[in-house]
Amino acid sequence: MKKIILIRHAKSAWDHPWLDDFERPLAERGLRDAPQMAASLKNRGITVDLICSSTAKRTNQTACLTAEVLGYPEKKIHWEKSLYHASEDHLLHFIQSQSDQIQTLVLVGHNPGLTELINVLGVKLDNLPTSGQFAFSLSTTHWKELSRDTCTFDWWDSPKK
Repeated sequence: MKKIILIRHAKSAWDHPWLDDFERPLAERGLRDAPQMAASLKNRGITVDLICSSTAKRTNQTACLTAEVLGYPEKKIHWEKSLYHASEDHLLHFIQSQSDQIQTLVLVGHNPGLTELINVLGVKLDNLPTSGQFAFSLSTTHWKELSRDTCTFDWWDSPKK
């Protein structure tokens, strides 16, 4: 059974308001929360086949911290610039384009796209918080068939939950 885990980047720093949004790093809280949430994935017995991440600094750091805790090689993370502030439609098409050999896909990205994708896939959620994780299982063996009709909500988690 295929599984998709959507992860919103951890809390970013606003210490330098003049810094370009793309270059904002994680705040201390984000550096603490990302590994904690990755440990939660590990405790669920999640085995990851592919981690895809936006190339923004805060998603990059979140993906690397997650990979480290899960024992996933950092060099295998797929860095995708188009995931930076991607719309739900772009995220859906990106996931649908993945190889069917992948069983568990982790996508690290941004809001509002992630929250909107969760809603498009049939779960009403107002906001996926920073470091939030949201998981769906697919009833199909083909990523290209991902839709509201072919996925089921599994669980969601966040540092404050």
